[in-house]
Amino acid sequence: MSEKQDLAKQKAAAAAKAKAVALARKQAKEEGTENPEGETDLAKQKAAAAAKAKAAALARKQAKEEGTENPEGETDLAKQKAATKAKAAALARKQAKEEGTEKPEGEMDVAKQKAAAAAKAKVAALARKQAKEEGTEKPEGEMDVAKQKAAAAAKAKAAALARKESRDNGDDLETAKAKAIAAAKAKAAAVAKARTAVKESKEVITLDDLSPNQSKLDQIVHAIERHVGQEALIDHYINRLSKDVPTLVANPDTYFSIAKFLRYDEQLNFSYLSELHGTDFESHMEIYVHLHSFNMNQSVALKVKLDRDSPVIPSLAPLWPGANWPECEAYDLLGINFQEHPDLKRILLGDDWKGYPLRKDYQPYDEEV
Repeated sequence: MSEKQDLAKQKAAAAAKAKAVALARKQAKEEGTENPEGETDLAKQKAAAAAKAKAAALARKQAKEEGTENPEGETDLAKQKAATKAKAAALARKQAKEEGTEKPEGEMDVAKQKAAAAAKAKVAALARKQAKEEGTEKPEGEMDVAKQKAAAAAKAKAAALARKESRDNGDDLETAKAKAIAAAKAKAAAVAKARTAVKESKEVITLDDLSPNQSKLDQIVHAIERHVGQEALIDHYINRLSKDVPTLVANPDTYFSIAKFLRYDEQLNFSYLSELHGTDFESHMEIYVHLHSFNMNQSVALKVKLDRDSPVIPSLAPLWPGANWPECEAYDLLGINFQEHPDLKRILLGDDWKGYPLRKDYQPYDEEV
């Protein structure tokens, strides 16, 4: 027997039972006396049995006419409604029996309605909970199955496209696949090349052209080339790693001339020497000078590369007295000789010290020191 038939039977049985109880009370009231408790229970049982049989027949007839069953979820919900309603009715009758008297029919109906309303609210809440649980995401296994299906569908579509291309071009399937792979590789290479080109173009745009000091560098370079000579500078650039400072790389022969021009030109007037130091790059020595112009509110770096075996360069002390001690330090630690320095001497090590400690190939004369 189907679940729908069971539900119909339960509904019919409950309705018939309630009708039988009401009829029994009515008959007892008309006769003027109540049947003894045993007879009343027997009559109720008979009436309930008859009603149950009638309800079963009616349920079978309805199921046969409809010819379909309710979905499992709806059947369960209907069963819960019927069971809750029947339970409420039984509880109301039990309470009336314990109190020693039966409630009037009107009060019984009100109690049944209240119980039915409470049961209905409970069933509605249960339905909402089930709907919420069904609305959650699928388990991980189901998600994996969905991914596999999508991948299989994509693969089948690609295979169909390859077969179509092979038919259109007169090639076999393997040739079509090879062509498709080659085309995909070529397309990927073109995309990568385009991205590289875009990246390089962005890097070019963000170089010296966009530096806030580029115009100052151009002004300084133009002035040096006009007054010192076109070949005075080996190179010039914006040093991104040092706060975009304009950097000038001088020829050793024009190093002092460029420095003198930067110091005494009325427009440039780099009157302040803030730093001077030497560095051993193993392939060559290098002097780095940092200057500042209060007129331009701008700094500039002047560099010169020297022969490592005989590093000799004119001194800047006659132009900036502040170069005196930094040049002595470079002489003391690196062995760079500054010509025309007013008092070139060792200021950190003794006069009898052997070698220059900041050179990359320096080995101590006394290894215990």
